[in-house]
Amino acid sequence: MDDMEKWPEIEKAATEKRRELVLQGPGVDKRISSNGGLTGSIYSLTLLNYLEVSQCPSLTEIHEDIQHLTNLQSLILCRNKLASIPNVIGSLKSLKVLDLSVNNLKVLPEAIVRLRELNTLNVSCNSLEVLPEGLSQCTKLSTINVSKNHITGFPADFYSERLELLSSLVASDNCIQELSGDVHKLAALKVLDLSCNKLSEIPSDLSDCPKLKEINFKGNKLNDKRLEKMVNGCQTKSILEYLRGKGKGRQGEDGADADGGRNADKRKKGQQRKKKEKAAEEQDEVEELNKMVVRVLHVSDAPTALTVKVTAEVKDVRPYLVCCVVRGMNLKSGNSLKRFLVAQTKLHDDLCGKRTTATIATHDVQLLKGPLVYDVKPPTQLKIVPLGRKEMTAVELIRHLHLEAEELRKQKKRQNVTGLHKYLQLLQGKSVYPCLVDAEDHVISFPPITNSEKTKIKKTTKELFLEVTSSTSLQTCKDIMDALIVKMAELNKFTAEHQEEAGSEGEGEGPLEPATSSETSSELIVQQVRTVDQDGNLKVVYPSKTDLSKDVGNLSIVW
Repeated sequence: MDDMEKWPEIEKAATEKRRELVLQGPGVDKRISSNGGLTGSIYSLTLLNYLEVSQCPSLTEIHEDIQHLTNLQSLILCRNKLASIPNVIGSLKSLKVLDLSVNNLKVLPEAIVRLRELNTLNVSCNSLEVLPEGLSQCTKLSTINVSKNHITGFPADFYSERLELLSSLVASDNCIQELSGDVHKLAALKVLDLSCNKLSEIPSDLSDCPKLKEINFKGNKLNDKRLEKMVNGCQTKSILEYLRGKGKGRQGEDGADADGGRNADKRKKGQQRKKKEKAAEEQDEVEELNKMVVRVLHVSDAPTALTVKVTAEVKDVRPYLVCCVVRGMNLKSGNSLKRFLVAQTKLHDDLCGKRTTATIATHDVQLLKGPLVYDVKPPTQLKIVPLGRKEMTAVELIRHLHLEAEELRKQKKRQNVTGLHKYLQLLQGKSVYPCLVDAEDHVISFPPITNSEKTKIKKTTKELFLEVTSSTSLQTCKDIMDALIVKMAELNKFTAEHQEEAGSEGEGEGPLEPATSSETSSELIVQQVRTVDQDGNLKVVYPSKTDLSKDVGNLSIVW
């Protein structure tokens, strides 16, 4: 049997010139076991920018030919039994995300420090004892997770001002004995987790980290018993204030034995440090106010989460789909709903290439009955209540739209048409049409034409179900969804800052209640949605760790 025939996913990726490939689970593991490893044909997919091979206990090594995948931006090799990673990984110069968690790694390749674009490194749940020297050369690192290993300390060069973007360092459940006072050089550090280690001291210099918001030192036997009690029960701010006080106390003791000039010098330095701290706090406050916050709720944290089953029949019609649920979007105030609909139209015209590349649909979660199925139906059997119209079949809707288009041409004596009419050609030649169907067999979406009046969003909508479909690629769907969520965050922030008169653009509603504090908050919560195949196997979950990672300076993603 041809190697490609054993690996249809790889053949498909090669034929369709895909940029994303996911191999996971028992079926893939069985093939890896019988093949003695991953098939070599995977390393010929040089267009890939996302590769995931996970949950395969038979995978113990990665071949050096991985160096040929030079376009990779995300490499996810988690939950396997990898004992080593080849040093040639340093050749993957475009790599931004590297996830080697839950394997059997005892060392990391030294060449990992050559990954200058790397922003996320996850090597948790392995058997590592040291981290490679020179990690500070990866100057774009923002997130490092080394939890659940056997690490005894960080490399000498780790506490470096070069890691100016490092905001999250998780190193819990290790054997770390000392945290250097140089930790204050990590100026962007916001999250530090060193719980369950072997620390006896916490340096007072930690309080000089200007942006530190969350620390965890639980499970360490500290010499300072009062501090130990605090780390097991107090807020980060209280602990940092205590550490700051200890630092000042030590300065006082030093000064008692020094001459007056030295004391004066210390006082001057102390005043300068206070000024710097105050300036940093003020700058941080301004940055926090300007920040757009998107919090991701994992699907496992929401047992009632919607799922979408994708049938095999959509493959030849419109195969790609990603979905998610968004809470916290304020559509109630002033023109906020109108602005959102205008922004969606602009995305359709620009980024979606007038719906030729992808199509966006939005629904009110309260009006949805899950689980949902992404399927196809013949035009005569696809019934929908299109936005602003009565129920009709797809055939009737298309006919109506054609007639309206002709009438518009006659009236305006021009060739161009507007509205839905300009998208009719996208369905030409299709014997079946794609549709999203709810648990009561109601068609709630008919991409790329329209979605249903039944699930239409209004000013009162509190949770939105977002869907993006495409016939181009899965990555296209993700890119469009990323852009949509960033735009929603921008609009929500604008609404929060310009609290307009509620109801100024009302839809025949009565007087609205005054906005509550939750309505004035601009934070969005994005809940993951899984799409699965007919057998229940995961196709995609959005957002994943590699989504929403675009360089939007004032966007903060909380996982």
